[in-house]
Amino acid sequence: MAVRGKLIAVIGDEDTCTGFLLGGIGELNKNRKPNFLVVEKDTSITEIEETFKSFLARNDIGIILINQFIAEMIRHAIDAHMQSIPAVLEIPSKEHPYDASKDSILRRAKGMFSAEDFR
Repeated sequence: MAVRGKLIAVIGDEDTCTGFLLGGIGELNKNRKPNFLVVEKDTSITEIEETFKSFLARNDIGIILINQFIAEMIRHAIDAHMQSIPAVLEIPSKEHPYDASKDSILRRAKGMFSAEDFR
């Protein structure tokens, strides 16, 4: 019996999701739920947050990629996630460049080290 790895989930705009789906990340779980959410202008913040929380609860997902501008909409939910798996990674989109100062994972990582550690 083959052992399956964990999936990558994506919450992003249409261009981001299309790129990752073309790269082969698209999957349905046993309940026929996809591992991606295309966020459009009429997608509610509640739907985004519920999808994020459902990805956190799934044991077949190891990484959640989310466009940073979408992560800002549900920052409280992302900041509340403390487990290492699934890892939550904020990525740029075509319309919104990456801003390291807004990335909660990067802020946590910076708090773990001091300048003295690198000398």
